[in-house]
Amino acid sequence: MLRFCLSLIFLMISSNVWSASIQGMRLSQEGSDTRLVIDLDKAFKYQVFSLANPARLVVDIHNTQQTRPLKIPELSSSPIRAIRHGSRGKDTLRLVLDLQHSVAYESRTLAAQENYPHRLVLDLHDSAPTKTASSANSTPRLTEKPATIIAPKAQATAITKAPPVQVPVSTTNIKMPPPIATVTKSKKSMPRRDIVIAIDPGHGGQDSGALGKNGTKEKDIVLSIAKRLAKIVNSEPGMRAYLTRDTDIFIPLRHRIVKARQNKADMFISIHADAFKDTKAKGASVFVLSQRGASSEAAQMLANKENAADLAGGISLDDKDNMLASVLLDLSQDASLAASLEVADTVLSGLKRVGNVHKKHVESAAFVVLKSPDIPSILVETAFVSNPDEERKLNSPAHQNKIARAILSGISNYF
Repeated sequence: MLRFCLSLIFLMISSNVWSASIQGMRLSQEGSDTRLVIDLDKAFKYQVFSLANPARLVVDIHNTQQTRPLKIPELSSSPIRAIRHGSRGKDTLRLVLDLQHSVAYESRTLAAQENYPHRLVLDLHDSAPTKTASSANSTPRLTEKPATIIAPKAQATAITKAPPVQVPVSTTNIKMPPPIATVTKSKKSMPRRDIVIAIDPGHGGQDSGALGKNGTKEKDIVLSIAKRLAKIVNSEPGMRAYLTRDTDIFIPLRHRIVKARQNKADMFISIHADAFKDTKAKGASVFVLSQRGASSEAAQMLANKENAADLAGGISLDDKDNMLASVLLDLSQDASLAASLEVADTVLSGLKRVGNVHKKHVESAAFVVLKSPDIPSILVETAFVSNPDEERKLNSPAHQNKIARAILSGISNYF
């Protein structure tokens, strides 16, 4: 037993010893180019890819654990709005760069030498409309082939002679952050097309859904809420709603996903009303797809690859072997699940301001309508129609409007 405990302690210590960690970040700018340098204490592997709506750059640094606080450099004059980080699995650190707008980017590593540690260098080339026409021919975005690169142990001569990155401290200190109104305007003008929100009223037709004590049918309540949500979404600049059904008809679950994809949805929100044998159960809930459900769906799609075209960020899987197809689907689905969880958090926060919530955190389940690997998807249980008090509220147009506005608030905060 003692030997086992000592072995376990050794493994825990050795895991931390052999894992890299970020020592610091530095940001510098020259014209429309921004360079972010990430210093690490050990060699590492990494992967970088971009996401749209909203624009983000995601960096996964493998064999890396961050046990101490990460100091973020000043970002106010750069195309980066914020930098978030968190653990992904046991040995991967994920950095998410929230961008003001889409930018072209390049990445590379520099091995440790003399007084410089191992470095990950990200160069962002701003392609905003303010640039000149000649700059439109700059390097295109590298979105379709995420690069997995091993930081070299030996530095090439050309890299060795490269000057160290200097941070213009004095310039950064002098520049004032842009006014809040300017940031908001930039954020609104980011998409090149309207953000499409697919709104899915659950059930319909012969499927009534849950039934209230006073005869309220879930299918009718959620259709009314969905229509109210669609109306206020359409009133938002840069947003457009799409209803999977706008009448009392039955639509198969998977066909709802197909319809959302055909209408180029950026977000899928399925609206329901819960029911339980205990009539005291109350409150709203927000669900995302469980990891088990995601894995099952990916396996099904891989088994039938002719149906998996365009689901991995526009990349067809028809000509890919199973291993590569699996990697592409995993990347697409991981990004979709992360985005789903983020928007679910903001929607749940909005619902908390309207009334009771059944659980204070986002829940997960293997709902079929959430199984699109390329569209962030959430399911909102607005209340318990089996609870007489909540049944009465659900039939109130004023309360339905409150729910719709709460959901929109969450969507707007995400985008």
